[in-house]
Amino acid sequence: MIDKINAMYEKKETHRVSRTFWTLLVVALLLWSATTVGSVNVTKNGLEIASNIIRGIFTPSTELLFNWSEQSVGYLLLETMAIAFLGTLVGAVFSFPLSFLASSKVVPFPVVIVTRLVVILIRTIPAFVYGLMFIRVTGPGPFAGLMTLSVTSIGMLTKLFSETIDDIDTSIIEALDAMGCNTFAKIRHGILPQLWSSLLSTLIFRFDMNLRDATTLGLVGAGGIGAPLIFAMSSYRWSEVGALLLGLIVLILIVEFSSSYIRKKLAHG
Repeated sequence: MIDKINAMYEKKETHRVSRTFWTLLVVALLLWSATTVGSVNVTKNGLEIASNIIRGIFTPSTELLFNWSEQSVGYLLLETMAIAFLGTLVGAVFSFPLSFLASSKVVPFPVVIVTRLVVILIRTIPAFVYGLMFIRVTGPGPFAGLMTLSVTSIGMLTKLFSETIDDIDTSIIEALDAMGCNTFAKIRHGILPQLWSSLLSTLIFRFDMNLRDATTLGLVGAGGIGAPLIFAMSSYRWSEVGALLLGLIVLILIVEFSSSYIRKKLAHG
């Protein structure tokens, strides 16, 4: 009995020392990080600019909102949504076969290692860098944004798809293997039926992310609403900024609620 009490006391003491160590480490990191933050300086007309921004956001330009020219909010949002959708679709087409090559339950381990290294390399490069590279190749415009989102989607989708494949029930695959089925038959009858809802949910989530990324990529000239937004801000046309932001907020909210509803339906049937 005394031995048990001593063991419990030693375990509690070890946990206390561990918690103290990690707490001190986090505090030390916070203090060190604070030293890298410089002082915040407000320009002379900073408050005036801030008030103009707020006024412009709450009084958006109706001319941009309610027409269908190529510079209108509706057209730019439609272009942004098309870039995000096609980028997700193209990325999924390439990610689907790569995800099987990245799963140890489907292919030999050396193939898995090579495929995962390629995916890691793809995911290492930020979307902005891809955007700048594709703009140099294809020129500025929606196609550069489409290519950028396709490549960045490949990295994430392949990783998530392969993890989903790794979590499937292997008993079905073993039964098909015992029946003498080849790899394609095992994928068709043993893996795909278990994956559809999870894969579709992942695709919807990635589309949601790509919609936001498409807006950001527009800042470097890769199509969408980002470029007109930065141009309007640079020239202090705050009512146009308000119109563009209002349309973007509405679109993001619609996509957010729609994607959440669809994912819940896929998860719970």
